[in-house]
Amino acid sequence: MKVLVTGFDPFGGEPVNPAFEAVKLLPDEIAGAEIVKLEIPTVFSKSGPAVEEGIQKYEPDVVINVGQAGGRSCVTIEQVAINLAEARIPDNEGEQPSDEPLKKDGEPAYYATIPVKAIVKNVRDHGIPCHISYTAGTYVCNSVMYNVLHMAAKKYPHIRAGFIHVPFAAEQAVEKPNGTPFMSVQMIAKSLEYAIEATVKNDKDIAGVMGETH
Repeated sequence: MKVLVTGFDPFGGEPVNPAFEAVKLLPDEIAGAEIVKLEIPTVFSKSGPAVEEGIQKYEPDVVINVGQAGGRSCVTIEQVAINLAEARIPDNEGEQPSDEPLKKDGEPAYYATIPVKAIVKNVRDHGIPCHISYTAGTYVCNSVMYNVLHMAAKKYPHIRAGFIHVPFAAEQAVEKPNGTPFMSVQMIAKSLEYAIEATVKNDKDIAGVMGETH
């Protein structure tokens, strides 16, 4: 099995993006699966094509995209991507779509096809906080998740795909207000490693209640 793991370049004035910094720390093999690491641009129009280029080059069985969600306290596994682009700030090339569909002919939403609950359980079983997220936002993270699931559904049906959000890295929180959540890049990388392990070992998701009350 081969797993393509992508991380975004820095955006929003941040000096680093913990997503790709953590991806770079991943071993080259997890649970017997080959791990391919790829940095992609934080640009609406280029992130999806960059992933597809990686798909065509490496022919993976699984694609996991990783992005930063500053303000979250731990790694969160996204359940759903929506067909909407609504950018609060411009991306790295100045694109700032507002109230636009990502695919005019696309489904309203796509659900992750990686085993979300199994991932959360495995990360937690290793003593690291982890939660399901039911919104990937409306910025480039949601965009790439939606576009990759769309292309998997239409062109690469053998590929399982999903998205993982990570919090600020410790070094990013140094100049931020007291109480800003963060994790070390090393712990983020371990979370990703356990997430990939669960994905490799679980063709289907596990049962269990992990919803939210709000």
